[in-house]
Amino acid sequence: MSESSRSNMTVAVVGNPTSNKGRGAKTSDQVISLLQSAGDRHGFEVIDVTGTSFEDSLDKAKSRRAEYDYLVVVGGDGMIALGTNAVGCSGKPLGIVATGSGNDFARGLELPVNRVETAVDGIVGAIMRGSHIDVDMGLVTSLPGGYAVDSSTGGELPRAQKASVTAHTVKGLLAVDSLQSNMGLDFTDEYLGEPNSLDIDRYYAGMLSCGLDASINDRANHSHLPNGTLRYFAAVLVELSHMKRYGYHVKATLADGSVEERDIISPLLTVANSRHIGGGIEVSPYSRFSDGLLDLVWMDHVPNFAECVKAVSHAYDGRLLASKVFGWQRIREIEISRAADGDEPPVFMADGEYVGHLPVKVTAQSRALRVLVPPAVAEAQAHDGEEQALEAIARDRRDPLTGGFFD
Repeated sequence: MSESSRSNMTVAVVGNPTSNKGRGAKTSDQVISLLQSAGDRHGFEVIDVTGTSFEDSLDKAKSRRAEYDYLVVVGGDGMIALGTNAVGCSGKPLGIVATGSGNDFARGLELPVNRVETAVDGIVGAIMRGSHIDVDMGLVTSLPGGYAVDSSTGGELPRAQKASVTAHTVKGLLAVDSLQSNMGLDFTDEYLGEPNSLDIDRYYAGMLSCGLDASINDRANHSHLPNGTLRYFAAVLVELSHMKRYGYHVKATLADGSVEERDIISPLLTVANSRHIGGGIEVSPYSRFSDGLLDLVWMDHVPNFAECVKAVSHAYDGRLLASKVFGWQRIREIEISRAADGDEPPVFMADGEYVGHLPVKVTAQSRALRVLVPPAVAEAQAHDGEEQALEAIARDRRDPLTGGFFD
């Protein structure tokens, strides 16, 4: 697309004003200023859609989506969660200015981290050149009994009243059916009311954490240590020292379309789209961003001390799944509920944000999120690392279809 055709385009920015003791607001202001300067040169407008909280910012980014052509998020993985849910499946490209701690999704895409000017330059270049990649997402929806929690605190939300539809209401709807069709009206939403606000309907770009990984995230979120990676690593050590055996019942559709159903009693259960968590720990080293699949990773058993030490030593080198402590399978879809045995699983999280309680259904959404990236990154990601992933799976003596070990 030519530069002249970019005129009348609008870039929306959403930041996290409460992050890092208010430094997030200053960074957002810097990003807006840099984009406005670029917009003056290249002919696009910039608007700020930041709200007062995660949910308020998400609501604004979604409700004002018709006003902008690109959305830029500023912050860590929580802001990726916001952007993913604001423009996922819409075709509107998402730009990422990765700042603060974590940034595992940006890291996986080889985007600059904590380099604001470089990130903005890359976004502007991507806009001007039409350079982007389409990546997978996970979609999490609640099954009967599953419900959402406060995304910032993990606390319970007020119970919403579901609108009931009586026989009288249905009769009334049938009576006005012809009126609707003749006059172009639709009274259905008015009669049926709003959907239950506790129902889960969330996209995620990185990882869905359902066990030990969620507990680690929660502990890291409440830590006072200064560095994000240090907070996460310290949380890993603490949580490993008193692991629980959570009880999950899973029904998974595998890569070949076959279905497996079983109980998993495990400290850890993750449904991953990206490789990293916690500032670079490779929990799911075989994951690829655009293969149309998700990776189910769990602990096969509670590890002993020697196994814990070995796992921690391989946390950053891509060899974590070489250990028989971990189970792994590629999946298209999975239902996760509470098993009869095992401990009650914690509140599960996605991209570092609290989501809700089981049971849920998770479905791979193939190439559903468009991300602005510089041309060099787009070219590098075009191959999607399939060959490297298969080499790593073979190196670790895993069966790429079943996920089991060859020996």
